[in-house]
Formats: sequence, structure tokens, C-alpha cells
Amino acid sequence: MTRVAAVDCGTNSIRLLIADVHIEAGSAVPRLTDVVREMRVVRLGQGVDATGEFAPEALDRTFAATREYAELIRSHGAGRIRFVATSATRDARNRQVFIDGIRELLGVEPEVITGDEEAALSFAGASSVLPSRGQDPVLVVDLGGGSTEFVLGNADGVIAAKSVDIGCVRMTERHLRSDPPTAEQIAAAEADVDAAISDAARTVPLDRATVVVGVAGSVTTITAHALHLPEYSPEAIHGTELPLDAVRRACTELLEMTRAERAALPYMHPGRVDVIGAGGLIWRRVLDRLAEVTEGRITTAVASEHDILDGIALSIS
Repeated sequence: MTRVAAVDCGTNSIRLLIADVHIEAGSAVPRLTDVVREMRVVRLGQGVDATGEFAPEALDRTFAATREYAELIRSHGAGRIRFVATSATRDARNRQVFIDGIRELLGVEPEVITGDEEAALSFAGASSVLPSRGQDPVLVVDLGGGSTEFVLGNADGVIAAKSVDIGCVRMTERHLRSDPPTAEQIAAAEADVDAAISDAARTVPLDRATVVVGVAGSVTTITAHALHLPEYSPEAIHGTELPLDAVRRACTELLEMTRAERAALPYMHPGRVDVIGAGGLIWRRVLDRLAEVTEGRITTAVASEHDILDGIALSIS
């Protein structure tokens, strides 16, 4: 058994998983047992879409969270550490300041991975805890703050993957500035999202998908809203399969709410209040496109609490 620490630093949040990796008797597939799973909303990607650089205050928030994580990693005795940075860091001109700061705090080199690497790790993490569907292609959609990954795969691994620059932070900052957003802002955001989905579809054959699995905070929060949960509960959310109409309705409600209305929801993390509307818009458009290209074959969507973070941990086992 090996104890590992995985850090996923995205556009909106930075997350830590300390886990024990073990291989069960009769299986060659490693499994994770959680020791610590933490999330901080630091909004590292604040303003990056407009300025092309990290804001000093965003770096300060991220370094503060990393300092906390470093102490947890030391106290729990993780032997191997992998720190992965995604969309915002790929876009930022001053990323070296970030890289140097993380190296100093954790003692490891942070990896700024490509969109394709991000997609493969997301698929590995999501598929590691979901029932196997054999050779039937599964589409995993990782809806992040700065980018969204579309990954089609089956029991043999990834068939095709594409990362596109649409995410809940990016679309909020670029388009959905009003509270609540105006019809014109929504239409502009939808045009961006539709173009990005079309771009992804040129690489990933969406029409081959037999099931769609959504991962990351926007999707799980939308699922919590659709379920009317009294609080955020990963156990209630993970593996939930809902009709597309129910998910779309939840997306639309969150998009059209004011920020104050969203903040009052018992399952809403404060760091998602201002961006969950854009998350709902993106997820709704993705599901609309899938229903169209699969000619109604996909009628439900599955939510997974396990994603790229789990994939990172498995990759260092």
C-alpha cells in the first residue's frame, strides 16, 4: 500500500486528495481509499481571460491554501506528491511566479498539463469508481472554471478527447456580468459555448456516446439543486442518474436566479455563487447537443464526485 497526495489547481478551486493506493486480490486495477479530501475556492483564474495574467491577490489566496495543504501532506505522511495545474495556468503569462511559489511551498515541481492530459486524467478518475460498461463508449464531461474536457472512452481507455476554453469562471467574466444575467448576455454566452462544443465534436465523436457522466463542482452542485438536498452531500450526489429534463430545469433555474437567491441555497458553496449560473448554462447546452446528436438515445445524465483529482492520485501509484 502506498500513501499519495494529489493536488488539482484549477481556475476556480484548488483541491487536495491524500489517499492510500492498494490493489485488491485478483485485480490489476489500483483502488483509492480516501484519507483526506479538501477543497478551497481561491479563484486563481480571476481576470486571466481578460488580462492574460494572474492577479496578485489570486496568487496570494492560492499560496495560502497550498501552505495549508503542505502541512496536511506532512502530517499524514504521504510519500508521493503530484501537483497539477490546468486551464488558468496554461493561459497566464506570469505563470512562472506561480510555479516558483508552489515549488517553494511543497518541494515538488507543479505540472502545467495540456488539455489532452487533463481530459485523460478526468476520465481515469471518473471511470475508476463507476460500474464498468465494457466496450460501450462513455462520455465524461469535466466542466471546470476555465475549460471543459470532453472524453469518450470505454473499458480499454480513452477513445478521443478534447479540451475547450469554456468554463464557469471564464463565461461569467466574459458574458454574464449582470445580476441576474440579461437575455443578451445569455445569448452571447450560448454562442461561445455552442461553438466550443462544435469544436470538441470535430475530435470527439459525441454521437457514439451511450451514457454521459458529468464531473466537477458545477455539475455536482446542479445535481444537488435538482435533488433539492437539505445540504451538500457527496454521498447523495455521486452516481446519481437523472432525466435530462430534470437536469436542464435545474440548470435554467440556477442561471436565472439572482446571486442572493443562489447564496441562500443550503448546498451552495460560497465560492460558486457567482459562477454557477454559467456552469448551468454550459451543462444545459452540452446536454442539449448530446440529445440531438444521439437522436434521443441519451435520456439521462450521471453525476460523479470522482474526477481528475482521483486520476492524479492513481497516476502516481
